[in-house]
Amino acid sequence: MDTIIAIQIDNCSRSFAATLIRNGKITVDGRTKKPGYTVKVGEQIAGWIDPPQTPVFIPQDIALSILYEDDDLIVVNKTPGMVVHPAPGHSHGTLANALMYHCPDLAGISGSLRPGIVHRLDKDTSGVLVVAKTSLAMHHLSEQFKSRQVNKRYLALVFGAPEADHGRIDFPIGRHPQDRKKMSVNSRTPRAALTYWQVRERYNGACLLEIDLRTGRTHQIRVHCRAIGHPLIGDCVYGRRGDIKHLGQLNPGMKPIVETVNRQMLHAWQLKISHPATEQWLTFNAPLPDDMTRLIDCFRES
Repeated sequence: MDTIIAIQIDNCSRSFAATLIRNGKITVDGRTKKPGYTVKVGEQIAGWIDPPQTPVFIPQDIALSILYEDDDLIVVNKTPGMVVHPAPGHSHGTLANALMYHCPDLAGISGSLRPGIVHRLDKDTSGVLVVAKTSLAMHHLSEQFKSRQVNKRYLALVFGAPEADHGRIDFPIGRHPQDRKKMSVNSRTPRAALTYWQVRERYNGACLLEIDLRTGRTHQIRVHCRAIGHPLIGDCVYGRRGDIKHLGQLNPGMKPIVETVNRQMLHAWQLKISHPATEQWLTFNAPLPDDMTRLIDCFRES
C-alpha cells in the first residue's frame, strides 16, 4: 500500500507514505490498514495530507558555517552554544532561525515546524549537522537515521585515559531514576545503546577519544563516558567533582586552564550519509572549534 501511495503522490517517499497510513490519514474503504497491506481490485484508497504549518519563529540573519549545499540538502558545522531548534527560553538565535533566513522554502517541510531538521546536537556540542531542503529528502534522511544507516563519529576530550586503545560500551540508557532532566545507565526504562571508541591521543591526565556512535540515545556519549570512568572535560551535568582535582595532581599546569572550560568538549567530527536523490554515499568532516583546538594544544604542550 505504501508503494502505491508513493507512486501516486508527487515528491512522496515510501517512508512518508507509511507515516500517513499509520496515522490514519490514508485508508482503504474507510478502514485503517498497515503500510504493507496488499490492496485488492475494487478497493478504494482515500485520504488527505495536512497543509504545511506556519513556523512560529522568524528567520534571522545569523552566520552559518556551510560545509556543503545542493538542491536537496545543506550540511553545516554547528558552532558550540547554538541551540538547534526553538524551545522555551530559546525562541531566537537558533540554527532553525538561521536556516529559515538562508533557505526560506524550508518552512513547513512535511507539515513540520522543524524546517528540514532530521537530527540534533546538544547546545554545547559542535560539529556536522545535515538539514533536508525538500520533503522527499527529509523523509529519506529520517529513514536513514531511524534504520542506523548513518555513520556518526565524534571527537571527545575526557578526563583520564582507558588502559586499552579501543573498546565498546553497550550499557542501555534511559531517564535517570531521580533526576528526570538527566539520562543514566541505571534507568528503570532503559533502551539499548552502543558506542565504540578508540584513543587518538594520550595526555597527562586526559585523552582525546574518537567515538563511533551506533545508536542515538539522548546524551549517549556523555553518559557512556561517565559510565566507564572518563567523563567529558567541561561537562557540568555528567562530570564528577573529583575529576579536576585529580587532574591537578597529575598535571598541575592544566588544572587552572580546565577550570575555565564552560562546555563539554565534544565535537561531531564526521557524518556519512546516502544522498537522498542520488543515493551516493557522502562523507562530511567538520574542523574542530577554536576552544577545543586550544585546549588540545595546551595538553600537548604540557
